[in-house]
Formats: sequence, structure tokens, C-alpha cells
Amino acid sequence: MVSPYNDAYFMKQAFLEAQKAYEQDEIPVGAVIVADQQIIARAHNLTQKLNDVTAHAEIQAITAASNFIGGKYLNDCTLYVTLEPCPMCAGALYWSQIKKVVFAARDEKRGASRIKESLYHPKTVVENGIMAEECSQLLQQFFQQKRAVKH
Repeated sequence: MVSPYNDAYFMKQAFLEAQKAYEQDEIPVGAVIVADQQIIARAHNLTQKLNDVTAHAEIQAITAASNFIGGKYLNDCTLYVTLEPCPMCAGALYWSQIKKVVFAARDEKRGASRIKESLYHPKTVVENGIMAEECSQLLQQFFQQKRAVKH
């Protein structure tokens, strides 16, 4: 039996979180964390609302997932996030020992892959590209609107 719950399904759920961030005038990045084909955490950027530069979607999702499972290690979990994690978030993911990270769009300016040495835990599998175009477009639209308001 083929499960309808695959990487594309879960990335769509992360994209819905990114859209929530967009509607709240936050940088539109969304994330979900999955364990045993079940979403255990949903989050999006809250840096503006919380006035906290560390309130990235990934950090919010790690906290929610840790609370859900009652432990700090997420070694049986997968994170789906609409934008490549920054070095701060990759470091947090390292410490959580997350099993897998799937991100949509690359972040050429601030993504963790810009660092020569991997910031992820050695056992963490990292994949990318699912829904990259849609996620990139949402981010571009957000920043285009921000620039238009300034002019």
C-alpha cells in the first residue's frame, strides 16, 4: 500500500505555515516536524511578533516537537522547511540530532550550505528541492512588496 504521506505532502504542510507567516507580515518560512508519518510540530517565523531574532520557523518547530515527545532529541524525526536553514538553525538541528532535514528553496546568501564544513549532525540526512519554486516565489513576492512600500 502506498502512503499518501510523503515528502511532497509534508512540504505542502510547511508551505501552509509559510503562508501564515506571510499573512502576519513575517518572512514567509514555514516548518513541520514529522515522526511516524504524523506531524508533531507546526511552526513559522515569529521574529517580528516576538521581537526575537532567534524565533525562526525551525527553532519554533524544534521546541514544539521536543515538548510533544517529552525529550530534547529528535533522532526519529524529519523536519520539512520551506527555506534552507541558516547556520543558527542548522546548529540547533545538530544538537537535536534530527534524523532528516528536507528543505525546499536554497538560501544562497544565508543558508547553512555556505559554510564549508557541514553544520548538521553526522547522522542527519539532508535533502532539498521539493516545492523549491513555489517557496522561492512566496519569498520573492514578500520582499518585492517590502521594497515597494519603502519607495
